[in-house]
Amino acid sequence: MWQKFKKNKRGYYSLIIFSIIFVVTLFAEIIANDKPLIVKYKDGYYFPLIKNYSEQHFGGQLKTYANYRDPVVKELINKEGWMLMPLIPFSYDTINFDLNGPAPTSPDKQNWLGSDDQGRDILARIIYGVRVSLIFGIILSFFSSIIGVFFGAIQGYFAGLLDLLFQRFMEIWSSMPTLFLLIILSSVIDPGFFSLLFLMLLFSWMSMVGFVRAEFLRLRNFDFVKSAKAIGANDYYIMWRHILPNASPIIMANLPFLIAGSITTLTALDFLGLGMPAGSASLGELLAQGKNNINSYWIAISGFIILTKILMLLVFIGEALRDALDSRK
Repeated sequence: MWQKFKKNKRGYYSLIIFSIIFVVTLFAEIIANDKPLIVKYKDGYYFPLIKNYSEQHFGGQLKTYANYRDPVVKELINKEGWMLMPLIPFSYDTINFDLNGPAPTSPDKQNWLGSDDQGRDILARIIYGVRVSLIFGIILSFFSSIIGVFFGAIQGYFAGLLDLLFQRFMEIWSSMPTLFLLIILSSVIDPGFFSLLFLMLLFSWMSMVGFVRAEFLRLRNFDFVKSAKAIGANDYYIMWRHILPNASPIIMANLPFLIAGSITTLTALDFLGLGMPAGSASLGELLAQGKNNINSYWIAISGFIILTKILMLLVFIGEALRDALDSRK
């Protein structure tokens, strides 16, 4: 199956690129931050990413945490040592007060993709926003798959009245306007990573049930299942040990599409202002800024390109997995 997957060059290289993006964003604090990676002052070494230091540590007079972008703090450190800044010297919430004009500003040597309407670096916000979106999508897809596989397996294996009743429940639950319900619930509950995860989990698990149910309905009549029943194997053991491994290809093939759908829904909620808390790094919030600042075209273009690229990579990976795991091929 892995050899089949590698033969699909589009899917294989999409997986490599997606993995690189995910790994890079996991180290966002090291790549984009307004704190130095290492500070050498006199005979000591300091690590501001791990611990906060006051200005007094570097010869200043204030007891507050040191602002390493402050020219006074820079001068104090450089007199007695040095500091190593990240590649992008801005975090997702860092406001740049040294812009070359009123915010938002166009791309320049200081802000490679420009700044938003609050003077924050767009590239830094994209790196942090992509990390939040990918982690959110992966976690949501993981739990959605577990719930979807559980209910789909029970429906498909036992069938009969249980399957009929659950199908009617699924029809009612899936007929609800999901996005509107999420909007209503998000406006009532304080938005946050885990609260949004819970709200979206209420609906996202249904997308996996249909595939798993169909596979269990098909496999329950195979000879190896009948043989296991004949020797007295427990129903749940048969489902776990014999049917689920044979149904796993369809589950794996649909995971990338489930992740893409989760990212899209989170982006839509953030775009409407009902997703992550205000000020959080978010692709949807970046697109909303692009809509509100039409003349600053670089904001909308940056958000649109990164979002479409991520979704495109996930779709290509899903198509390659589907072809590689298809037993008919």
